[in-house]
Amino acid sequence: MRISKSQTEKNRRLVIQTAVDLMTAQGFEGTTMKQIARAADLGDATIYKYFPSKEKLVLAYFQQAAADALADMAKTPGLASFTLQERMQLLIDALLERFLADREFVALAHKLVAGAPLLLMGDDLPGKTLLSQAFVEMLAQAESKGEIAPCGFKPSLAALLADGVYAITAYWLRDDSDEFANTTQMVDLSLGLLVLTLHSGVINKALELGGFMLRSQLSRLLRDGHGLLDLLKLARMGLGGVGK
Repeated sequence: MRISKSQTEKNRRLVIQTAVDLMTAQGFEGTTMKQIARAADLGDATIYKYFPSKEKLVLAYFQQAAADALADMAKTPGLASFTLQERMQLLIDALLERFLADREFVALAHKLVAGAPLLLMGDDLPGKTLLSQAFVEMLAQAESKGEIAPCGFKPSLAALLADGVYAITAYWLRDDSDEFANTTQMVDLSLGLLVLTLHSGVINKALELGGFMLRSQLSRLLRDGHGLLDLLKLARMGLGGVGK
């Protein structure tokens, strides 16, 4: 019997949340597709119509979280009047808020991906396309309002920003400060630095000369965390004088 599109989506979400709950309690290896199916009140074979493997279920969680965070963001009153930094901050906050309820699972999934990136990641991070499209729109809006200098590489920068969201998530997972204050400070500083460089046009030359280096170093700093906040503060202070 065919089921409606809305029921299909409801079942899909149920399977994802059931997998999250079971994997949080039992671990990835200790959880089987049969257990997930039965806990979700689906047939043992039916679950494979939604997800072919546990790995795909893990990826689907992040894809769904990105879509839900964007939907949450779109409901924000007065969103059209937000600055570029405020829009980017809102999206990151919305995504981390989604992750917060499932933080143990997100940490488990992060370790899993780090241990077998080719198995899980394929060509792209889950949700990266959605996040990249959102960042392209934010950059285009900021450019039209004169917030930033003309930017001819919006898709490339948006892809870098999407990668950065996952790096921020990794930083957040290790953050043991009160109410994740260090993550909040790091995001504020890094976004402020980005907006300054976009406004001044400095980032145009930076990406042309060393886009790959910028990406790899940002990823390393966010992964290790050593001296990151101090580095961002110094860079923001330095760029604060650009164009004066």
